[in-house]
Amino acid sequence: MNRQLTNAIRYLMDEWLPPVLRDSRWFMYPLYWLAYGGKNIAQTMDFKRLVHAWSPEEYRDFYGGLDSISRNRATDLNEATIQAMLSALPKGPGRLLDVGCGRGYFLGRVREVRPDLELVGCDVVDKSDGSFRFETAFIERLPFPDQSFDIVTCSHTLEHITSPQAAVKELKRVAKQVLFVVVPRQRYYFYTLDEHVNFYPHRHLLMNEMGEPGAGCEDIQGDWLWMSPPRPRPSSPE
Repeated sequence: MNRQLTNAIRYLMDEWLPPVLRDSRWFMYPLYWLAYGGKNIAQTMDFKRLVHAWSPEEYRDFYGGLDSISRNRATDLNEATIQAMLSALPKGPGRLLDVGCGRGYFLGRVREVRPDLELVGCDVVDKSDGSFRFETAFIERLPFPDQSFDIVTCSHTLEHITSPQAAVKELKRVAKQVLFVVVPRQRYYFYTLDEHVNFYPHRHLLMNEMGEPGAGCEDIQGDWLWMSPPRPRPSSPE
């Protein structure tokens, strides 16, 4: 099920259903059953309550064993957002890090149009296909030096993180030129079929989270695309 369809379904549920029904456990239970194939329904339904007490190992184990409709699609990005990010990549050779890369779909799309970029991905669970350098890492503790990547991208990840402020700090630390962040434009409900703990229904919530004046933040088909003001490319030593 592609992202555009799930965004449309989510919009209808979140905006048109009465909240007393939309956030009812008995109403949502059959949808969880379908989305997660009948597996670990109690844990996934109570994810927002449980995740804050988990250790890093428990968090990784949960995502490592997750089997759902959303986890089995190629990407959470919609095509319009992908095109917007690709067109905004700074010119010239460099290094690109995709944080929360999943199987590496976006990195593959970058490779098609920018073979001059060195590509690196990282995530809490290794599901990469071996076509790019991969590091297993938590976003709150990235194993890279300061400003070690010209471009840093992070798509559909911040909404899963229990400490988004620490995550944002790390993303900015390793980015030298430009940082892209994508999150869904989504209302808060306790029962959501996506393991989200942070919600950004309005632009200012993401802008405040990122905390960088002059940044751009665009609504693209149900997702926010935030982009830092590009820093000048450092001059090459003579």
